[in-house]
Amino acid sequence: MIDLHCHILPNIDDGPKTIEASLEMARHAAETGIKTIIATPHHKNGSYENPKQTIIQNVQTYNDRLKAEGIDIVVQPGQENRIFGEISEDYDAGMLQTIADTSYILIELPSSHVPRYTGRLLFDLQVKGLKPIIVHPERNSEIISHPDTLYHLVEKGILTQVTASSATGHFGKKIQKFTFELIEAQMAHFIASDAHNVTSRSFKLREAYEVVEKEYGIEARFYFQENAELVVRNQTVYAGQPERIKKKKFLGIF
Repeated sequence: MIDLHCHILPNIDDGPKTIEASLEMARHAAETGIKTIIATPHHKNGSYENPKQTIIQNVQTYNDRLKAEGIDIVVQPGQENRIFGEISEDYDAGMLQTIADTSYILIELPSSHVPRYTGRLLFDLQVKGLKPIIVHPERNSEIISHPDTLYHLVEKGILTQVTASSATGHFGKKIQKFTFELIEAQMAHFIASDAHNVTSRSFKLREAYEVVEKEYGIEARFYFQENAELVVRNQTVYAGQPERIKKKKFLGIF
């Protein structure tokens, strides 16, 4: 399995504070079947700034440590970018790190709302050849209340990644239900852990895939797993035509 969103690098954001805690995460991930992790430290979220070069250096050092410890996982660079007004300019300045140096880039929205300039800034990134992926939209208050906000973005080619713990119900039944609604409306393209530790914010990726398979069949599981692989290979992912969230019956592409 490939995990596209994980806070595994030590002492760089709100993930593990020590290398020992970080290695514990890596061992746990390996035990659950994860082979590749994209390290995605927070950037410009009001608390942390982790520009591209810092991430690259940390990932290189971390992979050396994983090899020395005999942990069978490869970590590749990524970044969880909080959307901000100068995001396009920062990309031009070489501050932003895409997923494993592909054209895919993670974008985080504030948890409470979707800024008015979101559509314009994401379009600016698309013009530069990037493929923005909005992370954990199922936990955004405005999107939960007004899912059409997300629909209009996905309709324009924006991708989304839901969190494994949302699909498993670890964030509550309301978020789990909305996660299913996004999947059914073809407004979810990836599942990733967003893991921060091995306790309160663990991986749950294998569990999430099992839940998706139980709810929607093995084809749905393959859809999400293959999309993660396509991202790392910098190939075009599968994305169906999004639907507004209003139907209870599943009409997906699986």
